[in-house]
Amino acid sequence: MEMEFIYISSIGVSIMFVSISVFQVLLSLGYPLGEYAMGGYYKVLPKKLRILSVINAVILLSMGFVFLQHTDVLNGFNFLPTNILVWVITVFLGLNTIANLLSQSKKERFIMTPLSSIAFALCLFITLS
Repeated sequence: MEMEFIYISSIGVSIMFVSISVFQVLLSLGYPLGEYAMGGYYKVLPKKLRILSVINAVILLSMGFVFLQHTDVLNGFNFLPTNILVWVITVFLGLNTIANLLSQSKKERFIMTPLSSIAFALCLFITLS
């Protein structure tokens, strides 16, 4: 039963990472969603931050892949040190949740804080299992 919940948690957190990755791509394309990310200082991100959004999208997809690999939902890349990577990602998400909570942007606090806290909780559960 616990392994089933770990698989479901891994798939759920990966879906969250893919969704946030799509959001980052939309930011990089100039959609007026900047108030929900990166401190909420811009409605449309400037070009330098758009490049950062593309990098963030790739990192988020990689994070989802690491968790799917770690929980054996995906196989074939056993060379990845997933035990270390899931800890790094989980600690990052904990810090990211705090940063979102402290953001000056009400929209970022309202939307991204719950998302990052749910992702953190799921990742922590998976990491400790």
